[in-house]
Amino acid sequence: MTIIMQQVKSEKRRRRRGVILTSDGLERLKQAKSEAEYLDNRGNRYTLEALSERTELGVDTLMKVFACESGVDKQTLKMCFKAFNLDLQANDYYKPPLNPPSIPDNCLPIEIELPEGQVPLNSEFYIERDSIESDCYQAILKPGALIRLKAPRKRGKTSLMMRILNQAHKHGYYTVSLSLQLADKALLQDLDKFLQWFCANVSLGIKLPNRTVDYWDDLFGSKISCKIYFEEYILEQLKQPLVLGIDDVDLLFQYPELADDFFGLLRAWHEEGKNRGIWKKLRLIVVHSSEVHIPLNVNHSPFNVGLPIELPLLTLAQVEDLAGRYDLDLSSEETTQLINLVGGNPYLVRLGLYHIAREDLTLEELLTTSLQSPDHIYYHHLQWQLLNLQQQNPDLLEALKKVVLSDTKVELDLLQAFKLQSLGLVELQGDHVTSSCLLYQKYFEETL
Repeated sequence: MTIIMQQVKSEKRRRRRGVILTSDGLERLKQAKSEAEYLDNRGNRYTLEALSERTELGVDTLMKVFACESGVDKQTLKMCFKAFNLDLQANDYYKPPLNPPSIPDNCLPIEIELPEGQVPLNSEFYIERDSIESDCYQAILKPGALIRLKAPRKRGKTSLMMRILNQAHKHGYYTVSLSLQLADKALLQDLDKFLQWFCANVSLGIKLPNRTVDYWDDLFGSKISCKIYFEEYILEQLKQPLVLGIDDVDLLFQYPELADDFFGLLRAWHEEGKNRGIWKKLRLIVVHSSEVHIPLNVNHSPFNVGLPIELPLLTLAQVEDLAGRYDLDLSSEETTQLINLVGGNPYLVRLGLYHIAREDLTLEELLTTSLQSPDHIYYHHLQWQLLNLQQQNPDLLEALKKVVLSDTKVELDLLQAFKLQSLGLVELQGDHVTSSCLLYQKYFEETL
């Protein structure tokens, strides 16, 4: 959203381009890094991955720090220096010009993205989480790779999947993203039609004609026909690996028979990738919101192999980082108050910071406005959660009521607990369930 700022607000609201290391700052950091390599790494230079682990910063962020060509937030430099026992000094960095001279100060266009759906690849508001991104970027380059991304809705799964696909694309790989939400319900009740739909969409994603009719054979059955289609038609033609990102796979949990066959097929392909050259070309990213709550043969399931990634909530440092990108100077106490309300949920944190940055409200107003008010920035999100529960499964609403009205941790039916967790409404701690954040606790306590 483009906001044309008046000069009276420009100094307060203007988006900064971050800070860049000065030559002195870069030299100090390099010197400390060299000393650490000598003392802690037997004189060997740190790889980017090792630096990422030491600094708790993403590989892409580290490259920006050392390139000194584009700005990063000040907190990033602090973390980088701290990793080598240095304090960031005022002469270690500088702020580049805020805007080209040709653009008047009182008419500076500012892009502040409304948080909705996937975070764009070029967004300044995507927060890397420790070494998760770099681990995924390395894993997807391995022959026959399988990465499993799990987190409740609106925790950044699709945004991460698209970044892994983008990284693979930079290496010259073919990439396809496919959400199972796009499959008609009729397809989900017929394995044969579903697998043909699946094959046709992968073909479309790499700009190959749909030739399922030429490879489908009733005598072989749906799964063998699908395997032949991939092996003899798709993979045979590709000179580079194919990375296939399959989003919303937990939709299939509602169709246990189809799920058992499809997930067994993915597992078989992954195993083929360990032994056969052509299947080494296929790399899979499987994305889901909830625990696997249907019975699957442990030897036929893709959910116990590959690289498991469970996306965590944002930490205090990450929320401070994000606030800095919105040009907000929140104290640690204020940041903690926001986290206490929304529990570090990336979407809810971004939505709050977005409206504060636009001066739609203050943090105090965000914390004190009634959650029942249509003017509250989280009102429509909370209403959606409520209506979704009412329409999807009234029993879930009763289970959530039991959680929010209890002063202690409660036990729920395991399937209900998994479903509420997939919506981001509760956290599981062993056999017990609690509200995932104060926002949901207060709203549903008042509503139910």
